[in-house]
Amino acid sequence: MATEDPLRTYRGKRDFERTREPSGNAAAASAERPRFVVQIHDARRMHFDFRLQVGDVLKSWAVPKGPSADPGDKRMAVPTEDHPLEYEDFEGVIPKGEYGGGTVIVWDRGTYEPLSHDRRGRPVDFAESLERGHASFRLHGEYALTRFRGGADEEEAWLLVHKGAARADGHGTPDPRRARSVRTGRTLAQVLADDRRE
Repeated sequence: MATEDPLRTYRGKRDFERTREPSGNAAAASAERPRFVVQIHDARRMHFDFRLQVGDVLKSWAVPKGPSADPGDKRMAVPTEDHPLEYEDFEGVIPKGEYGGGTVIVWDRGTYEPLSHDRRGRPVDFAESLERGHASFRLHGEYALTRFRGGADEEEAWLLVHKGAARADGHGTPDPRRARSVRTGRTLAQVLADDRRE
């Protein structure tokens, strides 16, 4: 029995003749620890894309206000389609008229440590904990994703919450228009300007 392609929805929304986004056909190198990436996406609405490697894909959420290091900030996280692992490196301009048209930079990336446990303190597979609706993990601090909506008649929604201590500097989320890429040091405006020159 053939297994369903986890990237079918991702590929179905994109014309790879027009967009430079990765198609997901290349074999991505597997890391010792699972990876995460946070991208700033200046599309129809400015938002952050939060992605966690789960198996051979990046599970993805759109976070309108961006992740925060302040545990008092509970951020809405709306699930989107799974993305290929190569998307971790994607930075550029998605053409107008294409799904998600707009400018993307890589704001943060690295590895994460799954922390989900059952009620008896035994580790739970991370994909299973997401399926159940609550998954804890450590990036630069300890975070949790909790599903709070998603019945038969309503759109699925999650909360992204930092569970550690608040940062002394009060730093929450950066101004996305001034933030710089951890890959290239460019801002959204610089990526867009460079794309227009090409």
